[in-house]
Amino acid sequence: MKVFVTGTEGYIGRILMPFLEKRGHEVTGFDTGFYVEQPLYDLPAPRGRQVRGDIRRLTPQDVKGFDAIVHLAELSNDPLGQLNPEITYAINHRGSVRLAEAARAAGVPRFVYTSSCSVYGAGTGDVKTEQSPVSPQTAYAECKARVECDVGAMAGENFSPVFLRNATAYGPSPRMRFDIVLNNLSGLAWTTREIKMTSDGTPWRPLVHLEDICRAIACALEAPREAIHGQVFNVGDNAANYQVRDIARIVAAAFEGCALSFGQADADQRSYRVSFDKIRRHLPSFACAHTAETGARELRELFERVGMSREVFQHRAFTRLKQLQYLMREDRIDGELFWRQTTARLKAT
Repeated sequence: MKVFVTGTEGYIGRILMPFLEKRGHEVTGFDTGFYVEQPLYDLPAPRGRQVRGDIRRLTPQDVKGFDAIVHLAELSNDPLGQLNPEITYAINHRGSVRLAEAARAAGVPRFVYTSSCSVYGAGTGDVKTEQSPVSPQTAYAECKARVECDVGAMAGENFSPVFLRNATAYGPSPRMRFDIVLNNLSGLAWTTREIKMTSDGTPWRPLVHLEDICRAIACALEAPREAIHGQVFNVGDNAANYQVRDIARIVAAAFEGCALSFGQADADQRSYRVSFDKIRRHLPSFACAHTAETGARELRELFERVGMSREVFQHRAFTRLKQLQYLMREDRIDGELFWRQTTARLKAT
């Protein structure tokens, strides 16, 4: 299958592109290049072509001839979305819908959109399924819900979107993120030998390893059309619904000598448990291969191998908000997050 993947220089995308190539797909990567400066570690470069550009400027001609698009390239977490909600809506909502429109106009038959379980927002104690009402609490989550609605309405005989609501990701990537919960706690455990929670850790979060996200994407690409057409799938495992305090305990146990303490309940009411039964029914080849325990140990082994210092852990390259603030301070990107210099345009394939 000839696949166009956006966000291939991001946290998940840097793992996804070679993952799909190993499964026999011909992949073209597309990324704006915000996070390429300092990888945490090196991996062999993907075989496929990498193109620099902005999803807001892609046209039908740019994606013509592909069998599928996998769309990862958005502003990637809640603090970033709160920094400037309008830019978040411009990129994550309108930019994503525009890309789907370009794909449909170009005759691309399959569109895989990476959504998020954060659309469920503040839970009420029940376990969320794909049929549960959404209650997004942030601009980031609101955009995910809007894209699902708007692109879902585009489904037709020749255009099959599928929406993957990923649990909170964790695990190693050269384009590392230390602004997500398990990765952040692991970094603290390694560099300070202490996890000092500012909350009581009672909110629920489902977790999923980024390689399992890649596996779900591959299954969505390779499944029969009738299995995925217009469908929404939660991506994760029922056993991987954790309270944040349990995630902290798992991480502390993986890092010898790490002290752990908790604070008081805070104002953040985002808490949700999620059912992952549907994806196993529709995509029976999908199953998670990782757990929080194995993921924490994997990160400890990586930090030991690369000799990660506190300075590296705190480096702006590994926190999305810090990196974009740096690029703006240096006047390398403008207020709308476009590069000041001309970026490469995608050539017809």
